[in-house]
Amino acid sequence: MPMTTRAILTLAAALACASFAVQAADGVFVAKLDGAQQMPDAIDTKATGTLELRPSADGKQIAYKISLADITNPSEADVHLGPATANGPLVVKLFPKAGGAQKKGPFTGVLAEGTITADDLIGPLLGASMDELLEALSTGNAYTNVHTNDGVDPPNSGPGDYRNGEIRGQIK
Repeated sequence: MPMTTRAILTLAAALACASFAVQAADGVFVAKLDGAQQMPDAIDTKATGTLELRPSADGKQIAYKISLADITNPSEADVHLGPATANGPLVVKLFPKAGGAQKKGPFTGVLAEGTITADDLIGPLLGASMDELLEALSTGNAYTNVHTNDGVDPPNSGPGDYRNGEIRGQIK
């Protein structure tokens, strides 16, 4: 009897893991961005945005689209690991991609769209599989930031360069 119970528990655990993987691969993750979620202090800005992440059926890539409204000088957008209550390490750069440049002036529209693969993972996920990123997304342990710049070259030329209008959202 104890062997049968152990076998059933092992099978149940395996099915739960398989269900998690299928759920993550089929799900769409979304982050609603605004200044109120910025850490460590909220930012008073009219800027808002949405990040949509659509994993492929096999979980090997994630299509993304980041749309913004009423933001000025968006200079970077990325995904970090971490809860809504803290800042965490950068793991995926969404904008600008290699060879790209920040937007200057007022901006509303699609900032960036593309595909994330394991080759795009950086920081603590460098060399990891997409499963690790998908797990962070599925457990709510990832967020996205859109950084802004004061529009004066060089970037980050003074205090507040990346605070003015910056927005953030937890990925769910």
